Amino acid sequence: MSAPSIVLVGPMGVGKSTVGQLLAERLGCAYRDTDDDIVAEQGRAVADIFVDEGEAAFRVLEKRAVAAALAGHPGVLALGGGAVLDADTRALLAGHRVVYLSMDVEEAAKRTGLGAARPLLAVNPRKQWRELMEARRHLYTEVARAVVPTDGRTPEEVAQAVLDALELKHA
Repeated sequence: MSAPSIVLVGPMGVGKSTVGQLLAERLGCAYRDTDDDIVAEQGRAVADIFVDEGEAAFRVLEKRAVAAALAGHPGVLALGGGAVLDADTRALLAGHRVVYLSMDVEEAAKRTGLGAARPLLAVNPRKQWRELMEARRHLYTEVARAVVPTDGRTPEEVAQAVLDALELKHA
């Protein structure tokens, strides 16, 4: 199989899944989300894995899921928000069409409510989100071929901006 046509990275709640599905539709290819792969393999929600086994155990599953998806998925691929934390994963992303979907904390609060079912945001969500972004923003930028802001845009507008940034024409 060939490599993904587009890989989406960015923080939780930025719209990777929604935009990824729109891109796959427009490009006439399949969509895949590595968090969904983990849920299917483990038979439980990502939040449950965090609670039951901890973040480190989840990151091991995530690293394996991302490597498998990068090696065997020819369509649009969305990665979990923390996938870029792993140096090996960042190395695997080199050479792929990676797009970082960005947003500010105010947009994150509007979209996700910054809390429920987000294990890394359980206490003081706005502060936690800012801290996560401080730790991850440079990693998202490092692996990305393009950065597409999502603030104040519809998913359709973001999908078009991704295609434009990568100079891809939709089917």
